[in-house]
Amino acid sequence: MVAKAHKLTQFFLSSFGLTVFVIFLSNLCLLSSAWAQSMRLISDEETELFLADILRPIYKSANIPFNRDKVFIVQDPSLNAFVADGNNMFVHTGTLVSADNYNQVEGVLAHETGHIQGGHILRLKIKSKQMQNVSLVSLIAAGIAGAVSGRADVGMAIALGSQTSALHHIIRYQVQEERSADEAALSILSKLKKSPEGLLEFMKKIQHQNMLSGIEESSYFRTHPITAERVAFLSDAAKKTPFVPNDALSKRFDMIKAKLVAFLYPPETVRKLYPLNASSQAALYAHAILNLREFKINEALHDVNTLIEQNPDNPFFWELKGQIYFESGQVHNARIAYQKAYNLLPNASAFQLNLAQAMLEDSPSPKEINTIISLLNKSLVKSKNAYAWLMLAQAYGMQDNMAYANYASAEFSLFLGEIDTAEKQVREAQKQNPPATLEKKLNDIDQRIKQLQKKRASF
Repeated sequence: MVAKAHKLTQFFLSSFGLTVFVIFLSNLCLLSSAWAQSMRLISDEETELFLADILRPIYKSANIPFNRDKVFIVQDPSLNAFVADGNNMFVHTGTLVSADNYNQVEGVLAHETGHIQGGHILRLKIKSKQMQNVSLVSLIAAGIAGAVSGRADVGMAIALGSQTSALHHIIRYQVQEERSADEAALSILSKLKKSPEGLLEFMKKIQHQNMLSGIEESSYFRTHPITAERVAFLSDAAKKTPFVPNDALSKRFDMIKAKLVAFLYPPETVRKLYPLNASSQAALYAHAILNLREFKINEALHDVNTLIEQNPDNPFFWELKGQIYFESGQVHNARIAYQKAYNLLPNASAFQLNLAQAMLEDSPSPKEINTIISLLNKSLVKSKNAYAWLMLAQAYGMQDNMAYANYASAEFSLFLGEIDTAEKQVREAQKQNPPATLEKKLNDIDQRIKQLQKKRASF
């Protein structure tokens, strides 16, 4: 996660098909903004792959190493994206849902990459040292490090509170950096032979939203360049570019947008955006998900089967079919569908996790338990997921391998922030005569526990 900005503890929740993590900062005593104290992150393989396919060439053009594990989807309806320490990129669901096309998302991501390329996070740190009684953690968590949206600036204002002089000091700094990021975005897009029209359109969208909400009347926002000056700059660049917007990823964007709306928005909103008489694949996707939410299992299966007939090699349709079966208690059928999704996309940690869970609940044989353990360990290599640790502890328990079961339980407890429980589980594992490879893992988690205990004692 955002290791260099602040330490994070996470635990697993399930929200229909999207995996939702509630992120709590371990140094809560430093935070002065309620927003900064928690952030809901959605893990969805389809959306993450889409963002990765957009960001990979952008990062390459900017000479920045790309790591998909540093791209996060924030469950927040506002129009925003921001970057933080360690080249971590955060994209709000509101940005994905509100964008009219993927070129707008591409433009926003190019802008945020401009902040990384320009070293703005480090410079912000230096500037922040001049501010007293304001935590850098709260600033980053409030999203001001490269935020595109006025909403993040509201978070910044809340985080800074009454530090008016410090606020204006940072404002002047942000004015320069936002313009710099725009210029960098234009350079990046030009190298990729992409038009800046998408970034311009999205900035106009933000400007319109801010004006409707009265944000532009604030003296703070009059000095912040998410306004007419920035729009004029991008408009001029769009007129001069020889490149035009393209639709290479449009179909994938439409599907992802339908998926996010169907999972996250009220049913009446879903029906308004995707009427029941609509027959596009995006509409069918939304209908299948909404029917699942309303537990109309037969209707959901009908919709997803129609999608599969149209595109049998789409792993995400099979994933949804598996979820429909699983949530309706048809575990064996869910396992078959999840197996198909996994076969089509075997490196997806989410698919490894789904299949392992279905197998675990389908009366597995001793051989299948070995497969489950292998799937979960593969998943954990790519994504440290608390729920995977919990299932791994269960699978090892089925084998009466209590040393590994207690180790996995300790990792799960640590994800929950249950430090003392994790310590007890480590001690239990150590009593089981663990092999040398496990002993190293136990020593590692023991050191992490001691560091957290020391940090807790200092608060």
